[in-house]
Amino acid sequence: MSWTLPEPMLSSPVPDPDLRPGWAAEPKWDGFRALVSVDARQVVLRSRRGAELATAFPEVVAVAAQLPDATALDGELVVWDAAGRLAFERLQDRLQRRGAGAARAAAEWPAHFVAFDLLRLSGTDTTLWPYRRRRAALESLFAGRRLSAPWTLCPSTTDPDTVREWLTWAAVGMEGVVHKRLDSTYQPSVRGWRKYKVRETTEAIVGAVTGALASPRSLLLGRYDARGRLQYTGHTTTLAEKTSGTLAGLLAPARPGHPWTGWSFAAGWGTRQTLDVTLVRPELVVEVDVDVARDTAGRWRHPARLHRPRTDLSPTDVPPTSPP
Repeated sequence: MSWTLPEPMLSSPVPDPDLRPGWAAEPKWDGFRALVSVDARQVVLRSRRGAELATAFPEVVAVAAQLPDATALDGELVVWDAAGRLAFERLQDRLQRRGAGAARAAAEWPAHFVAFDLLRLSGTDTTLWPYRRRRAALESLFAGRRLSAPWTLCPSTTDPDTVREWLTWAAVGMEGVVHKRLDSTYQPSVRGWRKYKVRETTEAIVGAVTGALASPRSLLLGRYDARGRLQYTGHTTTLAEKTSGTLAGLLAPARPGHPWTGWSFAAGWGTRQTLDVTLVRPELVVEVDVDVARDTAGRWRHPARLHRPRTDLSPTDVPPTSPP
């Protein structure tokens, strides 16, 4: 009977990073989830949603011979920039490349496959093994085969102090931690793991809204750069009805010469769909909760969560934009 890659096991968000007894933790990478399988010299590199990635990442396929035949791994594709920070936007660009373009991109922005789980080993399906056994076998695979770049072994720990240290790695683009029960099997499509994403509270200036000014649906946020230009930094999640009503009384229509006049704003990361926005006077400061994911321009890649309006602050009190 032929063996096919299973659907990936998934995680559910949790509000705190505390590591419970009987669980292990791994860093959460700002990359692209992928599964790789080598069977009879045929390499399959597949995304979480089933898209074929082999043609976009030829450098990973080229070294698949380092793995034993009939072996499959679960992990994350990542790209590092020259400053040693995870560069998701470079990775996103690489997903679109094929042929000679993919080869050039592989030379300029090589990807690494960070392996964090073992699904098959030399023909043996390991998904029914407990995590601690899969992890030990994965470590033995890396040591025994002396796997080298682009293969990277994801760290794993049961030490809470190590987890706390990992949570300080946000500066290099690490998003948080994933917790896995030591005795759990690998369950395709099941949200049996737990993920905690590092978040921070900060301030931003409201430069536009979606929806009507009298009942805004979300806020478009900005910060001034070193040259005094209001730069777009991201948008909020959909506002609650009560919050929308409160904010409506604090917003005013834009005057002529608004710094975002003629701009368009993407509805989300990786989409060409644009938002229908109404510009407002960039006077209201709000406090928002954001995660550490940034694009190359330093914008928040995921929607921010609104905490509250800060009528006690002026736009000059808001931190300036900073390089990613």
